[in-house]
Amino acid sequence: MFDENYLRELYEKGRKSKVRSLMLYLKRLFLLLTAFRYNVLWIEYEVFPYLPAFAEQLLRLLGKPYVVDYDDAVFHNYDRSGNGLIRVFLGKKIDAVMRNSACVVAGNEYLAARARKAGARRIELIPTVVDRERYQNAKTDQTKTPIIGWIGSPSTQRYVVDIRDALRKVCDETGASLLLVGATESVREQLPGIPVDVVRWTEESEAALVAQMDVGIMPLEDGPWEKGKCGYKLIQYMACGVPVVASPVGVNVEIVNENYCGQLAESVGEWAEALTGILSSRPRQSELGMAGRKAVEQKYSLQVQAPVLAGILRSVGQRGNS
Repeated sequence: MFDENYLRELYEKGRKSKVRSLMLYLKRLFLLLTAFRYNVLWIEYEVFPYLPAFAEQLLRLLGKPYVVDYDDAVFHNYDRSGNGLIRVFLGKKIDAVMRNSACVVAGNEYLAARARKAGARRIELIPTVVDRERYQNAKTDQTKTPIIGWIGSPSTQRYVVDIRDALRKVCDETGASLLLVGATESVREQLPGIPVDVVRWTEESEAALVAQMDVGIMPLEDGPWEKGKCGYKLIQYMACGVPVVASPVGVNVEIVNENYCGQLAESVGEWAEALTGILSSRPRQSELGMAGRKAVEQKYSLQVQAPVLAGILRSVGQRGNS
């Protein structure tokens, strides 16, 4: 629902424009009034954030089928909110959205389990994907400084800070540097003693930046919100043939263990050992990287999963018409 200007203010200035938010809510309301023109609606998360699920309930009453799509545990914005009123009045909101839908598309089993508990009529698991044509295999240059890479947003850069002791140790021992794509410049102050390159994220440059990495990392806390994540960072690394090291949280375990594309690490010692082991062996980097790229080509790509999603939308639309 939110446009580029809203997101730019949020990530670059750390504030939300109330006027712009109101305009975007009104824009969505007017769009909702055109719902009768369509066979099926495809909704990301919910129609109106932080409002009751009246729109989804109305669509159900009017017999207008919708598919709702989740790749994050957005229900925890409500049922685990620090605001008691939000927990009371909106804690079960996403359950209602799921229950009234014709189908819930979930990016991992944690999200699918919530949909089942909510009483959703149909649940389909589709993993997070990338366009494999946009990502090229990394070209290993044995003369360059090894790069430990991370891609994300200011809201998740704290996970990198959590493993700074391991990163410092690895950089000291291997001569590696840290590349952070999408973090804020202020994160440097939280990573003393680590050579850090902070690069602004853009859609145009992200694939090329990931291809520069020798190993990609996805540290996470072991919490309910993190269990809902769908491993997008890992998929991006893998698409470029970059080996991964990740926290054993949520879908990370499935992605890493089933595809033999890297290692899982929990403690500081495990992170340091995993990163050092991969960076010190070019054959191992190549082996893990090729396995990751193969997994993307066979499962975690737009080319493979788009027809699956199209089939779901088509079946829901046809059933609604009948």
